[in-house]
Amino acid sequence: MNTDAAAVRPFHLAFPVHDLDAARNFYGGLLGCAEGRSDPHWIDFSLYGHQIVAHLDENFEPRPLANPVDGEQVPVPHFGVVLTMSEWQVLADRLTAAAIAFVIAPTVRFRGQVGEQATMFFQDPSGNALEFKAFASDDQLFAKD
Repeated sequence: MNTDAAAVRPFHLAFPVHDLDAARNFYGGLLGCAEGRSDPHWIDFSLYGHQIVAHLDENFEPRPLANPVDGEQVPVPHFGVVLTMSEWQVLADRLTAAAIAFVIAPTVRFRGQVGEQATMFFQDPSGNALEFKAFASDDQLFAKD
């Protein structure tokens, strides 16, 4: 398995949504994801260069589950992107200004420890959980000690 960050290729993630118009407004409008191809049943978006695809399931209902992490209940499953600290702050400010109901508000987790990171969790209109995080130094992404 290649762990060289310079060689990382874009990932692809397909996920269900109950309303494509709401997904288009959230991912395209609020998060600023460029829209790619689409169909009456799905929409491709570029999430910081990664391909995510919202697939229509009008009966979709998320199954809430959370695990404890550093004193918070982290929603599982979730997806997102590791941003630079400045990108993370811009997104946190945009979401705060838009009055997003955060699951976990923008915060720093593991403060003073290995893996210290800025993080925030929120949900899309279909209840899919997203996490965006950033590290002061990317070498902390997989650090153990």
